[in-house]
Amino acid sequence: MGYTSQYESSEPDRAEIDAIAGPVVVEFGAPWCGYCQASQPAILDALQQHPDVKHIKIYDGRGKPLGRSFRVKLWPTLVLMRDGKVLAILVRPSDREIVQALANAYAAPV
Repeated sequence: MGYTSQYESSEPDRAEIDAIAGPVVVEFGAPWCGYCQASQPAILDALQQHPDVKHIKIYDGRGKPLGRSFRVKLWPTLVLMRDGKVLAILVRPSDREIVQALANAYAAPV
């Protein structure tokens, strides 16, 4: 599993995301977004500490239903989930916030 460098070419629907078993980080953003580009090293580092966490990158934009279902307004937005439940939502997080949120959400098995 682990870090995914490329944005998904097609957007899954919310039911598909909610049906994923285990830990997952859904990242909303765009490849041209400077904030998104700047956050990639921190996301990679944090996910390397949690190799069992699946990472899905969604190319978000105006009117995209998946992003709106999570109330995404700014990029990057990271949605930390486990078994369909939202554990945390990080909006334009700092490097430290990414590492800390993943540690808190995925440190101990449920």
